[in-house]
Order: sequence, then structure tokens, then C-alpha cells
Amino acid sequence: MVESWLSNLTNKRLRRGSFESIFALKRAIDEFVEVYNSKATPFVWTKDADEILQKIRKIQRLLVTGH
Repeated sequence: MVESWLSNLTNKRLRRGSFESIFALKRAIDEFVEVYNSKATPFVWTKDADEILQKIRKIQRLLVTGH
């Protein structure tokens, strides 16, 4: 998720602007964060813990067999 957020910051704000100083760059980042956070939605799990653990066990079995 961090990489996705940094990609959004880069593509939607930093690549579109030119900045006269570090202060201007910092201000642009702060403004982006403020707008981004104003539209934030909470993360919602779509699978329960048992489904996630079952998938992990399946992957571990595949790794042990050498496939």
C-alpha cells in the first residue's frame, strides 16, 4: 500500500509540478496529503482469518515440495 500511495503522490502531484525550492516541494506534498486524507476510507477485510491462514498453508506446502 505504501508503494501505491507513493506512486499516486508522484504521478498526481510531483510530476505535474515544478518547485522553486525545497519549501515549495514540501508544501505541495503537505497539500496532497491533506486532500488525500480528506477522502480516506477505512480498510475493510474481505476474507476471514481462516481463509487467509488456509491459503498460507497451501503456499507453504507448495514451497516445501519444490514446485
